[in-house]
Order: sequence, then C-alpha cells, then structure tokens
Amino acid sequence: MVFEHIALNVKNIKDIKDWYVANVGLKVVSEQTEAPFMTFFADSSGRVILELYYRSDEEITDFKTKHPLTFHMAFVSQNAVTDKIRLLDKGASFVEEITKEDGSHLVMLRDPWGMPLQLCQRTKPF
Repeated sequence: MVFEHIALNVKNIKDIKDWYVANVGLKVVSEQTEAPFMTFFADSSGRVILELYYRSDEEITDFKTKHPLTFHMAFVSQNAVTDKIRLLDKGASFVEEITKEDGSHLVMLRDPWGMPLQLCQRTKPF
C-alpha cells in the first residue's frame, strides 16, 4: 500500500488553504466548493498529503490546546532558520527549536490557527 493522505476537520478552510499555498508551497489538487469543502493539497513532489474539510456536526480539534507532539505536520526545509523567520513574519508562532546530535535542525511552529508545523532540516533526509 502507498500512503495517500491524512484528513483534518477544520474551520476557515479558505484562509488555511491560502496560507499554506502562499507560504509553504502546497498546491491544491482537488477542491470542493460546497460543504464539506473537501480540499486536497500536494507537496512539491506532487504527492497528495493533506485533506482539509469542514463538518460542523463533528468535533474540530483545538490545536492550540494540544501539545505539538500530539499531532504536527512536518515539512522538509533546506534552511530551517530562514524558513522559520519567513513563516513567523507570515503569522506563524514559535514553539521550540532543537539541534540533534547528528546536526539535524528541527523547528516547531504553529500556523496562524494553532496547528503545529515542524520544519525538518535533517543531516540525513528520510
């Protein structure tokens, strides 16, 4: 089997979509314009990685109240410092920054809606 996507029930799909497209480089590959507004995103490799939708009859996770290691989206970064500064300037908030023993640099942020977003500049990419 091949991993296709992970799905999240969120509010503000349009704002979240616009932010991730403009600032993280995701592109919309499929978008439903009526409820539940299922929107699929691909990363720069072309793989579908994320689906956002909105169902008011189901629980919306309040990511601001959850530890970022409960759930986070991790993205490869060629320069975690530069990307951190750029995303902070675009409304993200800082959580923590770790340099691992092997030299990998991990930066945990939250997007403007509180969803954890990790930048991974790994010495040996997966």
